[in-house]
Amino acid sequence: MKVTQIKTFTALCGALLFTAGAFAQDSGALIEALIRKGVLTNQEAEDIRADLVRENNTIPAHAMAGGKTTDRLSVGMRMQIQYASLDTNVTGAAFGPVATDHFFTRRMYITMKAGVGADWGATMTYDLAGGSYDDAILEWKPTPDLSFNFGLRKVNVVNEERGSSGNLKSIERSGVTRFFVETNNGRRLGAGSYRIGAFLDGKKEINNSVGIVYSAAITNPERDETFAGASAVGTNATNRKAFWGNVGLNGKFAENAGTWIAGFGMGVLPDQGGASNTNLGRGFDLNVYSYYTDITYGRFNLLAEYLSANIEKGFSATRDSKPSGYYIQPSFMLTESLEAVARYQQLDSDGRGVQLGDVIRSAPAGPTMNKFSEWYVGGNWYIRGQDLKFQLGAISGKTKDTVTGGPADAKTVGLRSQMQLQF
Repeated sequence: MKVTQIKTFTALCGALLFTAGAFAQDSGALIEALIRKGVLTNQEAEDIRADLVRENNTIPAHAMAGGKTTDRLSVGMRMQIQYASLDTNVTGAAFGPVATDHFFTRRMYITMKAGVGADWGATMTYDLAGGSYDDAILEWKPTPDLSFNFGLRKVNVVNEERGSSGNLKSIERSGVTRFFVETNNGRRLGAGSYRIGAFLDGKKEINNSVGIVYSAAITNPERDETFAGASAVGTNATNRKAFWGNVGLNGKFAENAGTWIAGFGMGVLPDQGGASNTNLGRGFDLNVYSYYTDITYGRFNLLAEYLSANIEKGFSATRDSKPSGYYIQPSFMLTESLEAVARYQQLDSDGRGVQLGDVIRSAPAGPTMNKFSEWYVGGNWYIRGQDLKFQLGAISGKTKDTVTGGPADAKTVGLRSQMQLQF
């Protein structure tokens, strides 16, 4: 970064912090623009947003909170309304509705954040649409580059899943990500996302253009995000600990042309393997692996990830299963507010089995197949950055290679749109 650019960047940050209360909404749009131009990394932007919230939500002396030592308090919301029109070649009542043509609320998050001084705070997000938690954590941040979380949150393995749902370029996360991280239904693995435990996240600058990011966690092995699940005692299937780790390099291109990150993550889940979700706690382990990159150069962005797993006796009582998949998602800012996005993804369940409804949200269940692929092409209109945006995309996906008998493939083709407002 040149001296003049450093001065400009410093002045912008100072102006944002000084006038946070006067133009909080405009500053959000400015931060998004700085990310797209490569002046800010996503982590630097999050740090600035946190400073803005802290400056703007310091409680005056006459205000009272539930705790005597509370020194900051904020409330936010994310609202997402979707419409899906998906046609299919799937027939038969056993496989769900023949098509989808429906409006629905995707997320209705209410987030509350509080600080009690001495680098301690708490965050809780509840989804009114899904009736579930998002985050419920206590946080200790002794330095700007190191934080410890205790409670319920997403593990930092599977990069796309860990990213905010408010920043998705393709409306929904990839079906490959869904197969690996969403609740174990006998086919999907449940090997990521929400866990209760202790988490560490940190970063370290190596030089002016390259740094290292790292994380580690020890958690319960099972995925949880409901009141009942989060407060339940252990069972034979869950009385073990899962271990998670992630390490990556990040940096900036010359002349502030953009940013890049590349990394590797791994999760070790004892007793979470087996051929279905009825075999948990029987000594069959599950390991999940993630290789990812996220590159921004000028108006161009590339997000890509390769996921794999080793499931002991995941195919049958005599054979393991090693599913794998990847997605590649390029995007390009056509103007300051219009963005074009495309994505291709492919999954091989290695005999575990996958249905359309497992990997494409709102699609009919479909018969159990072995492989999945999908094309997505869409566009985003950033009316007020990520705080107010409209998204529209076309989907063409299919599963093939039958596992249980039936048709040779199952297809879904259609459109999905979403309106998002957050504050």
